[in-house]
Amino acid sequence: MYEVEVKVPADLETVRDRLAELGATPTGAVVQVDTYYDAPHRSFPETDEALRIRTERPEDAPDETRLTYKGPLLDETSKSREEVETAVGSGEKVDTVLTKLDFEPAATVRKDRERFALEGYTITLDSVEDVGDYVEVEREVDDEDALEDAREGAFDVLERLGLDPGAQIRTSYLGLLLENDA
Repeated sequence: MYEVEVKVPADLETVRDRLAELGATPTGAVVQVDTYYDAPHRSFPETDEALRIRTERPEDAPDETRLTYKGPLLDETSKSREEVETAVGSGEKVDTVLTKLDFEPAATVRKDRERFALEGYTITLDSVEDVGDYVEVEREVDDEDALEDAREGAFDVLERLGLDPGAQIRTSYLGLLLENDA
């Protein structure tokens, strides 16, 4: 599975209004806490990979925890990459397994997210602690042949929201947080 994602800084209130005008469907809000890990056998920043435990707290549901691997970026015009994710019963136990294997927690990113659906795309309004406010437009595709069409569609959604695809930021929230801490 591949995730096609474009992300731009934005005024979230303006985007909310535009989403309503376009008839986007709200699909819920969550708080996400992502703990990223460094590997003992290679440098994920150098290989452009990521390993994280994500705990998601939906408004009216129990917490969900997932372990996610993100591969290197696949192109120079979006944040498209291979993603492998699975639900886990306990983030604390997965953390224990990883640390016993010499993976070390690198940083934690906390964000408040509002999600909307529009024409097969997920639009996410993110308020990221110590980083700022962003809009992500994304779609999952099964194979690399579908990446370009999905990416162009995501750029189109951004434009319809009044946002400039040229303002896209390909740096992850983790990268942005670490830049702010430097």
